[in-house]
Amino acid sequence: MVIAVSCIEKEDEGRLAEIGVKDSKLLSAKERERQLPQIMKTLKEYAFVMVEADEIDQLRDRQSLNEVEAMRIGGLLNSLVSKPEMVYVDSPDPVSSNFGRRIKKYLNFDTIIKSEHKADMNYLIVGAASVIAKVKRDAAIKELEKEFGKIGSGYPHDDETITFLKNYLHQYNQLPRIARKSWITTRRMVDGRLQRKLTNW
Repeated sequence: MVIAVSCIEKEDEGRLAEIGVKDSKLLSAKERERQLPQIMKTLKEYAFVMVEADEIDQLRDRQSLNEVEAMRIGGLLNSLVSKPEMVYVDSPDPVSSNFGRRIKKYLNFDTIIKSEHKADMNYLIVGAASVIAKVKRDAAIKELEKEFGKIGSGYPHDDETITFLKNYLHQYNQLPRIARKSWITTRRMVDGRLQRKLTNW
């Protein structure tokens, strides 16, 4: 999982529109890569973090995934030299305002947090952060493919990813280190394999 934050002066935000910044899901991989250097040049600051699968699994023993994300976003915001007066964040919580409250617990400075669903579509600065995160994630996937071969996007709706995980589990009788063991998709695969073994016993 890759999480990013981006910071810009209000008067410079129009430059992001000129670049063509949108929610990263609405842009092709080629377009995201084209935009990235221009976005980085335009932003006042940015930061990102890669949270590995095993770290997520360890944290999920005690916290929800939303709490893990909030904690990492709080850490990224704390790392900024210029603390933002206003933070816009895309909320994964069913009640969008709850995610803002989660983040505030981890901040070492005061700010206003505007937590909304689809904020990456509604605010250019959130879109910029989503582009950074997606490009970094895509690069990480390409590196993993050097070791594991084609693994797809890593998302549960991706048939290539599901096929890779099933084949790996069948061949090695365990999930690869890059897969979240706490992910409902992988838990179902492991449970299904265990059930088949018990049935065949």
